[in-house]
Amino acid sequence: MDLQLSGKKALITGASMGIGKAIALSLAREGCDVALCARDKSRLDLAADEIRRETGRTVFTIAADLTRAADAEAFIRESNRVLGRIDILVNNAGSAPGGVIETLSEADWEQALQLKFMGYIRCLRYALPIMVAQGGGRVVNLIGNDGIKESYWEIAPGAANAAGQNMNKALAGQYGRNNISFVAVNPGPVRTERWDGLVKAMARDMKLTYEQADQLAPRSIPLGRIAEVDEVANLCTYLASPLAFFVNGTMIEIDGGQQKPLMDQLRDR
Repeated sequence: MDLQLSGKKALITGASMGIGKAIALSLAREGCDVALCARDKSRLDLAADEIRRETGRTVFTIAADLTRAADAEAFIRESNRVLGRIDILVNNAGSAPGGVIETLSEADWEQALQLKFMGYIRCLRYALPIMVAQGGGRVVNLIGNDGIKESYWEIAPGAANAAGQNMNKALAGQYGRNNISFVAVNPGPVRTERWDGLVKAMARDMKLTYEQADQLAPRSIPLGRIAEVDEVANLCTYLASPLAFFVNGTMIEIDGGQQKPLMDQLRDR
């Protein structure tokens, strides 16, 4: 299937590793020129070199901390200058710390909202006027299923994700007249570089061994495993394409049919 992405210009945040890097590579394989940002410049440059070698596409990088409005503006404006337009924006940067309310600090809550939610807002604030001026665009927001499948251990991610899901639908209603469409992708647990840290945090807070905590997520999913980054990237690449442009203002879950929050797995043991 031709996804009609050849020659498109795509911006991906949080693209130095994990889901963001996998999405950038997948889009470049389909013929997109890409602009990538992340906080760690050395890791970002390694990811960019890998994508260039494999795909031969233009890859522009800029180190950016999206908790800062100036960094978000620089990423959007410089990417537009280098690539010439912004056909696709993939908001992916950021994660929110897991934990129960008794252990989450003010800093944890600020991290959850400042990057996972406000980082998206900052990029959209600068990208949307460019898309309006050029006659259209596509936004893919990587959010997460914690916003609709509540879990007391993931209360901070859930709050940030619920805000992002609301924002996705609201902006779809506002910008459809400008030929800009939005879609939210809600992954469940995904095997990324930060998975080990999440398991250790779950073991700490739930008084479990590492091995017990590592089985909580697979047990909550009917397919018996967590997602791989390429599975999320493949979905996002299709959704970013013109073939899926009419999928607007909605959310698509990729969580293997996960029905219960992780905490329910403890009660069901």
